[in-house]
Amino acid sequence: MTYIAKPKLRHPGIAVNKLGFTHRDYEGSVSTLCAGCGHDSISFAIIQACFELNIEPHRLAKLSGIGCSSKTPDYLLGQSHGFNSVHGRMPSVLTGANLANKELLYLGISGDGDSASIGLGQFVHCVRRGVNMTYITENNGVYGLTKGQFSATADKGSKSKAGGSNMDSPLDLVSMALLIGATFVARSFSGDKQQLVPLIMAAMSHKGPAFIDVVSPCVAFNNHAGSTKAYDFVRAHNEAVNRLDIVEEREPITVDYAAGATEDVELHDGSILRLAKLEADYNPHDRIQAMTYLQSKAAAGELVTGLIYMDPGASDMHTNLNTVDRPLNQLGEKDLCPGTKGLKLFNAAYR
Repeated sequence: MTYIAKPKLRHPGIAVNKLGFTHRDYEGSVSTLCAGCGHDSISFAIIQACFELNIEPHRLAKLSGIGCSSKTPDYLLGQSHGFNSVHGRMPSVLTGANLANKELLYLGISGDGDSASIGLGQFVHCVRRGVNMTYITENNGVYGLTKGQFSATADKGSKSKAGGSNMDSPLDLVSMALLIGATFVARSFSGDKQQLVPLIMAAMSHKGPAFIDVVSPCVAFNNHAGSTKAYDFVRAHNEAVNRLDIVEEREPITVDYAAGATEDVELHDGSILRLAKLEADYNPHDRIQAMTYLQSKAAAGELVTGLIYMDPGASDMHTNLNTVDRPLNQLGEKDLCPGTKGLKLFNAAYR
């Protein structure tokens, strides 16, 4: 694998934040994702959010699982803490890290396969426990690393690269996050930087489980069987001696539309994604209203984007467990072991 290092030269007039950091201080290695991938747009949005929030890079811990989305942490915040876990197990690793050291800011980056399939149970319990984190799902409806099979969030009736149709009902992680107790719930589109950056900033400033579902089109597997530009069509009409595959360079998809408006976004395969941005006077503090609103828009074939729900008085896991102020990883044996007398008193309280 070839590693491409970024130049370390710094222009004297480059913009800095209040801490004196530049955007480069929040970047990571060069992305190896497909050109035009929505995941890279999300990386840039996270970098911008951290820059504007004046976050010290060493105060942030980024965690991920397996998949194209889980490669994202390598492309941002190269000076922060990081851990790449196994498939679907990022939430439990994040929970353990948060229990040990609550002074860090926790950023979990996952995908629809990582969170909605093999890691669904992990996602549910991490959120319901109230872990103080920003949990971002890069949602493209396919397994991008294994040739584009349907993920659990793929719409019913959608076509795969091979021409097959998905006949299973999709999981909506936003609705699920509301049901299991997330205290900050939002959805955005990778190409809408004006909406996504403020949402990430708000999520990272929120105390409690903050969840953002970001629709992020896959440039490699958006093509459909009916297109003459699709890979399968070309193969069927070509006398090739072997099967080769390429990913053509695509331009990132971007949108810019007003609050309360609905925008039809044409994806690389010609299909249409209908985004509905929340009205400016929408009330995000009513969980039941938020769930009803989501379902009514879904019935109309629209995908709601924006801050869907937030509990301004939310608490986190450490508050619920009444842990000590000092991070647990800083406590010594004397602090953690109560001694014989203390243990007897503790046991007596439960008799």
